[in-house]
Amino acid sequence: MLARFPRTARVGRSVLGAAAGIALLAGIATPASAVIQGVVTRDPNGIRNFVVRVESTDGEICSGTLIAPDLVLTAAHCVMRPAGYRVIGVDRSFRQRRTDVIAATMHPDFVPGTTPEEQPGVDLALLKLEQPLGADYVPLDPRGAGSISSGDAVDIAGFGVVAENQRGSARVLRQAHLVSIGSLQVANRVAVVTDRRRLAETAGAGACLGDSGGPILSGGPGGYRIVGVVSWSSGALQQGSRRTACGGFTAVTPVAEHAGWIASRAGELSQITVSEQPARRQGTEWMARQRRR
Repeated sequence: MLARFPRTARVGRSVLGAAAGIALLAGIATPASAVIQGVVTRDPNGIRNFVVRVESTDGEICSGTLIAPDLVLTAAHCVMRPAGYRVIGVDRSFRQRRTDVIAATMHPDFVPGTTPEEQPGVDLALLKLEQPLGADYVPLDPRGAGSISSGDAVDIAGFGVVAENQRGSARVLRQAHLVSIGSLQVANRVAVVTDRRRLAETAGAGACLGDSGGPILSGGPGGYRIVGVVSWSSGALQQGSRRTACGGFTAVTPVAEHAGWIASRAGELSQITVSEQPARRQGTEWMARQRRR
């Protein structure tokens, strides 16, 4: 999301190698937004096939993964506010294609309004689209989700900003190479990924404003698998006088651990037709009922 507010978090960091240890960072954490130090993707056969943007009528931005022609997996905190939502993808010519969200469901354990370190639930949501984006897109099936372990090389993809003070840089699809450094148990469990060279000692690649809900991927072109969904980010261990919540650690909700919920809810959402959707004035109430199930 593009709206940012400071939060204090404790982030576990395991350093790769035989002498691996854990360091704790007390810093700023924020719902994650854009890919810091990412590369703009221009491959029509690459991640643009399934990485999409989620925008609200409040002007906030997140990212997401197309997991079926009309279903998107994203972060629950991306759709917790009463608003209208739209999904935007880029076609093979990198022209934007838009469609409205007609239904959404959060993981039942997610608790809106809690800070990252206090979040007791699972930061996942599924969105039902009014219509498929089109034949130019190839959904990434979450049933093929891989595990994420310490030392794994992964990619992050999203439509966020390149720096917190450069909000005009959002809405461009970027990706970057990261590494998993283990898991962190706050109120819930997340995997932690960071820049492969800097290991969060100094600012490097990672999530920032607008990347929440975007995928963490293993494999490569033609063989990508989703292993996680971006939830929040923090700054590096060494920061100057200007504190930032980007470029250090990226906290990730592991997808394989919640495959049952994703499959069950995706099946239910896939049965909804446009004619069965609630009136727009009732949309938020419908979403709330789905969250409580």
